[in-house]
Amino acid sequence: MNESFKALSDPTRRKILRLLREKDMTAGEIADQFNMTKPSISHHLNQLKQAKLVIDERKGQHIIYSLNTSVVQEMVGWFLDILEKEEETNNEH
Repeated sequence: MNESFKALSDPTRRKILRLLREKDMTAGEIADQFNMTKPSISHHLNQLKQAKLVIDERKGQHIIYSLNTSVVQEMVGWFLDILEKEEETNNEH
């Protein structure tokens, strides 16, 4: 999960995840949303893939990127668990 948090530390990668939350996209479609080079977007996508936050699937000439909802749900569960434990600690005082 450490790779996931590291990947989320970058605002560009967080924006890519927000875009993929709306719909699956090609690298070109993602790159069109940013003012940066396609190799830079490719680097960010690779970081997200290594963190298992996105999945890529080849469809003909294109690679389609989508949000890996199972990993995202796992992270949300982890956050909620932390918040719940913090709330329990605060209620004990």
